Amino acid sequence: MKRSTFSRFAFGSAAVATVFGAVTGNETVHRVAKPLIVPALALGMRRFSPVLGVALTAATVGDVLLMDPDDDSKILRGAGAFAVMQGCYCALLASAGSRPTLTAAVPRFFGWAVASSQLARKSPEVAPGLAGYGVTLAAMSTLAADPASAPGADVFAGVVMPNSDSRSWQALGGILFTVSDALIVYRRLYLSSEMSRRVVEGAILATYSAAQLLLVEGFTRQK
Repeated sequence: MKRSTFSRFAFGSAAVATVFGAVTGNETVHRVAKPLIVPALALGMRRFSPVLGVALTAATVGDVLLMDPDDDSKILRGAGAFAVMQGCYCALLASAGSRPTLTAAVPRFFGWAVASSQLARKSPEVAPGLAGYGVTLAAMSTLAADPASAPGADVFAGVVMPNSDSRSWQALGGILFTVSDALIVYRRLYLSSEMSRRVVEGAILATYSAAQLLLVEGFTRQK
């Protein structure tokens, strides 16, 4: 089995198991599988990038800290780890030629402002830390939306359409990362029943895993 094939198999297995564990409430499966998602992607790296290595390490730390999504101290430390990851992703995107555009920045930072205001009103104990992380997420998603990092890709309604070049996948990866984190805010602020919180946690993890796959695949094939 090729290294890249094994990496994707390991990643897919870990992601599916993590979502399954979250939705069913199987803590053992969830805690074993979740920390393996990002390292499985790292196995498929075609060439070593120190910046990407730091990003994936920070993401793994964040995954471990956020295994309990209701522990505020771990949420804030996890947000710090993911802010490091997003900062590294921004550096990688910028080095590939991505630049912020007004068309991409406005909806992303508007969404950040709405989420931050809701957190400040309903969950002030974590609002500053999560709002700070949200800036790095919005910046990363804005850069990922720039077609310059995916030469030759089609653009529809301002969105880069994925094609056979995995660099074109990063725009969708940025969107899915935003969706995943928006669901975290929604789950925290508006859901109370155990079943609904489990289902949404599964959606959070599924979109997060897909986002990481799309972004990392693009980073490992940057020229």
